Amino acid sequence: MSEEELTLGMRVRYPRTGTTGTILRIEQVRGEVFAELDSTNLLYRIDTLIPAQGHEKSTKTVPEDAKKVIESEREFASGRELQDAWKNVDQSCEGGG
Repeated sequence: MSEEELTLGMRVRYPRTGTTGTILRIEQVRGEVFAELDSTNLLYRIDTLIPAQGHEKSTKTVPEDAKKVIESEREFASGRELQDAWKNVDQSCEGGG
């Protein structure tokens, strides 16, 4: 997408992650042009953005009832699979790096 095609308030999508948002501002940094999206408040290079088609699926989810979430977490924590997994942990903290 070129700088001439962009306008403030335009809905665009970043196809690598599927992030969709409205352009809040356009800024030039070190010779590159970026657009800030309202959904993440992050800057995206304009050549990586595409116009959003129609109403995209919202990335925000409606939280479940708290009691249901707590109950499902308790069931998972008391399950045999999790208990077996904890038996195989040697209490070391390795960052893998």
